[in-house]
Amino acid sequence: MSYSLDMRPFGSPAQLEQRRLQAIALFEKGLPPVDIAKRMKVDRRSVRRWKSSFLKQGQAGIKARPASGRPPKLSSRQKRQLERSLLRGAQNAGFPTDLWTCPRIGDLIKRRFAVEYHVNHIGRLLRSMGWTPQKPEKRARERDEKAVQKWIREDWSRIKKKPVS
Repeated sequence: MSYSLDMRPFGSPAQLEQRRLQAIALFEKGLPPVDIAKRMKVDRRSVRRWKSSFLKQGQAGIKARPASGRPPKLSSRQKRQLERSLLRGAQNAGFPTDLWTCPRIGDLIKRRFAVEYHVNHIGRLLRSMGWTPQKPEKRARERDEKAVQKWIREDWSRIKKKPVS
């Protein structure tokens, strides 16, 4: 059986650490790295690397580490400030209407925090903050709900061919 070497393993750092601990337990039972690799469905070189790290550093050598990556452009504090600005509304931020769009949010971030986001990444940022896309209701502000219901009951029933149920 062969295993792809170019794929990152699946799982959270804690799950990957657990897998390494299982491999070390098998190593301590006397199984050779090749057999451990087959059983764990990993490359034998990974098992040898884990074994080496464990022998040199003990548990610390196979401990879970957070995935590396580019640090976020906005700090947690700045994200909270952004959220407060978004909740106050787009008009409060100087836009002609109260509709938030990704380009507007990008402009706000640039003005407030001197950080530029590509417009396509604004949605990802908002999702990471727990926000979801919303479509504005297309109803007039002046709409009189009682008058609409009265019209539906009286006029619409009269105009419509089939009765409203």
